[in-house]
Amino acid sequence: MIELWFDPGPDDQLQLIWMLDHFRAYPAMVDKLKLRLVAFDLLTMHETWRGWDQVPLVNVRSADLEIASACWQAYQATTPEACFDVVHRDLSGFPLLRPALLDLLRDLPSSRSGLGATEMRLLELVAAGFMGTNALFYLRGFRQRGVFNDMEIGRLLEGLAHGPRPAIAGLDDGLRSIDPDNARRRLEAFQRSRLSVTEFGKAVLAHKADFTDHNPINRWWGGTHLTNDNLWRWNQSLRKL
Repeated sequence: MIELWFDPGPDDQLQLIWMLDHFRAYPAMVDKLKLRLVAFDLLTMHETWRGWDQVPLVNVRSADLEIASACWQAYQATTPEACFDVVHRDLSGFPLLRPALLDLLRDLPSSRSGLGATEMRLLELVAAGFMGTNALFYLRGFRQRGVFNDMEIGRLLEGLAHGPRPAIAGLDDGLRSIDPDNARRRLEAFQRSRLSVTEFGKAVLAHKADFTDHNPINRWWGGTHLTNDNLWRWNQSLRKL
């Protein structure tokens, strides 16, 4: 028997469907697969915890491999439309997957501000007085978003601070020239930073300005290359693209 343990966060759920998509090529493996429905962050569990056998254990069926593969292929598509469509399919075999996919969709640029949900949350925290970057990187409870890892949060901050019309001021300018692979120097630069929200950032927070109208967009969302000319947006109120 092979037990699969994956956190409920988007990155972990993506790893799960990627792995199950791979297993489709090995039908003999299906009978050996079991999935633990982990509804908590495994990293937060103390080593003395003994409740592992209380985590629900379910079989992985051939039909589950098909739906997992469909979800993975949808996320890799060149537009988010397929991912939006698959959210409305029967995902009962993976009860943690739909919330994860919706979280990912929320990190598309918003139809109201031009920022994804994580970028907007970072802006809210800086506006609330979080001047240092350590809290933004490591206090996930405050961040309330699990789509991006700590280093990716740094790149989001750079996007908010170093564009033609920045929403955040005070991010160390050295980050513009430090080698992206030099993690130590980049961390030092982030730790030197003292952040604040610009007037433009306040307008974005109030939904009175659109970040993408004044700044270049060039990032990947799954298989979708987001640019100013190919800008897929998410309407959270309507929960649709």
